Amino acid sequence: MGDKSLRSRREFLGLGVGVLGAAGLAACGGTSTSSTSVAAEVPKELIDAAGSMKGSSMGLLSQKLYSTAANDALDASIKKFADATGTKVENSLVQADAGDVVAKIDAEVKGGVARDMAFMTDSRFIAQFHALGDLEDVTDVVTALTAKYGEPCAEAKNFCVFDGKWYAIPYHFIGIGSFLRKDWMQEKGITPKDVYTWEELRDVCLEISDPGKRRYGWGMTVNRSGDANGMIEALINSYGGSLASNDGKKVTFDSPETVQAVTFLGDIYTNSKYKSMLPPGVASWTDTSNNENWLAGVLGYTRNSFSVYADSKTKKNPVYEKTHVFSDCIGPATDSSLLLGQSQGFTIFKGAKNAPLAKILAQYLITAPALVGVSKEAPGLVMPAWEKVWDADPYFASGDPAFPMVRKLSQQPLPLKTKNGLEFPQKASAGQQAVVAAYVLTDMMQQVVQGAAPAQAVKSAHDKMVQIFNQQGLPQ
Repeated sequence: MGDKSLRSRREFLGLGVGVLGAAGLAACGGTSTSSTSVAAEVPKELIDAAGSMKGSSMGLLSQKLYSTAANDALDASIKKFADATGTKVENSLVQADAGDVVAKIDAEVKGGVARDMAFMTDSRFIAQFHALGDLEDVTDVVTALTAKYGEPCAEAKNFCVFDGKWYAIPYHFIGIGSFLRKDWMQEKGITPKDVYTWEELRDVCLEISDPGKRRYGWGMTVNRSGDANGMIEALINSYGGSLASNDGKKVTFDSPETVQAVTFLGDIYTNSKYKSMLPPGVASWTDTSNNENWLAGVLGYTRNSFSVYADSKTKKNPVYEKTHVFSDCIGPATDSSLLLGQSQGFTIFKGAKNAPLAKILAQYLITAPALVGVSKEAPGLVMPAWEKVWDADPYFASGDPAFPMVRKLSQQPLPLKTKNGLEFPQKASAGQQAVVAAYVLTDMMQQVVQGAAPAQAVKSAHDKMVQIFNQQGLPQ
């Protein structure tokens, strides 16, 4: 890629090389003369399918996982594939929260220098790449995988399919959850529950806070970050507001329900009553801040992908045993959580120089042998995207008490509905994804925190969304 943030951290290795790179990262490429078990882990039919491609190479762009060990485990799986098939695979990392990742990758696709394949979060990026005309149809691969591994995760059928065709191959499911310090709650005589309203959660966070003991209940920022985006949108949806109509085409953000939600959330950051539950510096947090503060044991609640939970488990952080995991909160428009989770999807870019090899690699990386090592370094964050893969290794069934919740999330019947007629997931929209990437939601909340009336901040955000939808080819 043209930008250093998108450059490879692995050298492009020649055949026969199987050493660690200078930074101690698993090198991806090369044939191996040592172990037959490597080949055994790659299904024979895939090795046979890649037979004519021996000696060829391809490039993969991987969305960076929070866990470095999980990134390394992915490298190891890729290397096993390269060893077994006698091919070269260059794996590069991309930081998806940079804000300009779509524009940079699109420029490289149009310039003919993009990687052959990437995996990106489906609900955040696939519709944008499809609208730009950057993606190849991969329905053939998804059809073959469905015949062998059953149905893919439910939400992927919304975010990866356009006009009846698949443009991304579901790779792994990303658990998302809410986390409370159950030990702090128990000290206050509060029994953990599996369902909270946002108001109940706020009140619990206030009660368990004690700045003198470095205990801050509310571990979320509204500064520009993916976690803040997710929390703000989830809260608004539960109140009955949404960025757009169910078909994804019309901005509907400026509504009484949205204003009510924004008023509630803004009050947490501006009302002196809640000052004691806000961590120092929360106004300037970035995407890693709530992870770091949760792992440091100073937060009572945070909402995150399972990256923070995974890190506490794999690093034997004592906070792991003290964590109560539950789904998203409910609001006035909901009786149950609207939480969908997400999945990573493999996309093959237009102009890919080795699309056949990329398709075979994708079919390997979704399997239990390739996925389980990554999942063990990122439990709950990297889970099977395919029904039968869940049952292919005992780890996915019983590796952690939270896994059944994650599996249920991945396979739940969709859409989820609100009392006022909204359905989630809404139809995948380049406009919605571009709005989230532009941090319109967090910028709106910053205005409220700085004193703007919620109704005015919502109207201003709505107007920005209209502009973005128009730019994305969705005239308003």
